[in-house]
Amino acid sequence: MTEKAREQRIRRRLAKLDMVLHKSRGRISLDNFGGYMICDIHDNAVIDGSRFDLSLNDVEDFLDEAEAE
Repeated sequence: MTEKAREQRIRRRLAKLDMVLHKSRGRISLDNFGGYMICDIHDNAVIDGSRFDLSLNDVEDFLDEAEAE
């Protein structure tokens, strides 16, 4: 599975939980590690990865825990 397809699958899983995945587009810095961030879809509040410090593996782990609840 390509990274793009994997990212799309994760985005669909997050949408079912009223969450959205943001990918870093900015320059890597102290507040931007170049990864991913999970936000609430309604108020755009950061749920995890506030410094774009999540990998796709981290996001999948987060989803596995959230879907198990």
